Amino acid sequence: MSKPTVRPSRPFFSSGPCAKRPGWSLSGLDQALLGRSHRAPEGRARLKEVITRSKDVLGIPLDWRVGIVPASDTGAVEMVLWALAGERGIDVLSFESFSGTWAQDLRDVLKIEDLRVLDAPYGELPDLTKVEWDRDVVLTWNGTTSGVCIPDASAIPTEHGGLVICDATSAAFAMDLPWDRLDIVTWSWQKALGGEAAHGMVALSPRAAARLAQPSPRPLPKIFRLANKKGLIEAIFEGDTINTPSMLCVEDALDGLRWAEQIGGLPALKARSQQNLAAVTKWIGTADWVSFLSVGEETRSSTSICLKITAPWFESLSAAEKGKAVKHLTDLVAKEGAGYDLASYRDAPAGLRIWGGATVETADIEALLPWLDWAYEQTRADFSA
Repeated sequence: MSKPTVRPSRPFFSSGPCAKRPGWSLSGLDQALLGRSHRAPEGRARLKEVITRSKDVLGIPLDWRVGIVPASDTGAVEMVLWALAGERGIDVLSFESFSGTWAQDLRDVLKIEDLRVLDAPYGELPDLTKVEWDRDVVLTWNGTTSGVCIPDASAIPTEHGGLVICDATSAAFAMDLPWDRLDIVTWSWQKALGGEAAHGMVALSPRAAARLAQPSPRPLPKIFRLANKKGLIEAIFEGDTINTPSMLCVEDALDGLRWAEQIGGLPALKARSQQNLAAVTKWIGTADWVSFLSVGEETRSSTSICLKITAPWFESLSAAEKGKAVKHLTDLVAKEGAGYDLASYRDAPAGLRIWGGATVETADIEALLPWLDWAYEQTRADFSA
């Protein structure tokens, strides 16, 4: 096929850090509180504003506590697991790279004895009917590296004995989260609102806060401590962070949150993401070489849109050869300036991944897709020669 002529205006499809909001520029950060202490009144006010606006956009209940924590979503999940794991038995859902990491850490690092790992291959979800909700449950709402998400909240009972710990890093600001059925929710700035990396968020229900206020079953490093001998450190949830945040990143996070509010909040963010998924779905309906990695339509992610190459010649390749073919394909697209960072995650099956969060314009995805067709044809010719 001939080379396309129309390129995306913003060819940024990375799944983290993700594309900035439409219209973003460095001038939007001119008011960043640089050269000032984050513990000064003005610094704390900015951090508190991130917390307040996040709660408002996400619809987090008023009696929940929300705090800014170190090390992105990974740090947020780890600090919760280290602080809580072992008080009761744990079920963990493992169906992609990061949820697999939580399972591995609980088993091999924290050495939780009463642990059940409910796993599923890439493209599928574990059997949610097998979860025992009177145990603590660790789940990832949206598998960033598999493109598989929990379809709805019906599997989670509103009344449950354990805590439901939800890694929502690629779901927050793009999908509905059932706050009445969750107890701890984590995410990062670098996903759905296109913020800069290294900062995480943790939201605690009253039940979770009460558990965290109790002594931890193990010693914790400073950056994991949400509580001390006196109980929960309430100042963390007012903007007094555990360690020093980047005030430039704080200003960038506020920029994304203000944009979200201006376009209509969570309903508008969800709609934009769903439109991006719809564009890819329409294209796949006409393509004969690619399909969704997600087995079920109902579990298909609208943010981390993961694709597998289904052409027989590709399937006949070894795993190493598949990786080389995907790199060849994505390099062709990148060299044309038509799309960057499109390969699947390093631990996932060789394929493609297109970020479809709200900061990505549907028109840019529509412009990208012909380039994928073109690069595929070039790759097939090169690898079949």
